[in-house]
This record gives sequence, structure tokens and C-alpha cells, in this order.
Amino acid sequence: MPVELGSFDAIIGMDLLAKYQAVIVCAEKIVRIPWGNETLIIHGDGSNRGNATRLSIISCTKTEKYVKKGFPIFLAHIITKEVEDKSEKKRLKDVPIVRYFPEVFPEDLPGLHPIRPVEFQIDLVPGAAPVA
Repeated sequence: MPVELGSFDAIIGMDLLAKYQAVIVCAEKIVRIPWGNETLIIHGDGSNRGNATRLSIISCTKTEKYVKKGFPIFLAHIITKEVEDKSEKKRLKDVPIVRYFPEVFPEDLPGLHPIRPVEFQIDLVPGAAPVA
């Protein structure tokens, strides 16, 4: 089943991989997830065979480094249902974590934050010496 995705990184936890009986093929840098009669294949870095779109799988440690460097981070809560009830409209406040912090999660994402300079300074104290 082909999945067209833009360029972004995804963090996939071991619990999710185990739940869906995913197969990780390290040599090909792909993850195969059985999905009904078909298989969802997620390509990692360098395995997209010239396609413009890719999905990178990154570790939590790498994500933490990106956060410390100031990269914009978005949280996505992705769920699946076998039978979707169309009579009930899905609302943002139905997501367990989001319902406790509605001011943090707007209904619509306006886009990426503009890049802006960060002021940084180190105040020196007269007479201070290195610790080490």
C-alpha cells in the first residue's frame, strides 16, 4: 500500500512496533507493518530509491538533541480504528492529554513559527576563576 508523505521524522516506540507485529529490515532501512491484507512499508534515510518523499525514523535521544538545538517540534497523536463511527465528529478535546491542556493545543495549526534571532549573553563576574 503506497503512502505519500512529505519529508518529516517519526519516532516509533517499541510498544507500537510490537503491537502491530512490525518487521524491521535493517539492511534495507525499512519497517514493514502488516495492515489488514496489505503491508505498510516505511522507508528510512537513503532507502527511498530516488523518490522525493521519505519518512525518517529517529530515536528519542536524537529528538532530544534537536529540541535542545531549538528545532521546531510538533506533537502528533495518531490513532487507528477498524470501524470508524462517522455519526460522531472527532474533537480535539477527546484526545486524553490534549483535554487537560487546551490552551497549548489550538484547533488549527497556523504554520511553522518564523525564524527569529535569539539573544544570548554571559554575564562575567569580576574576580571569578574557573572551577576545574
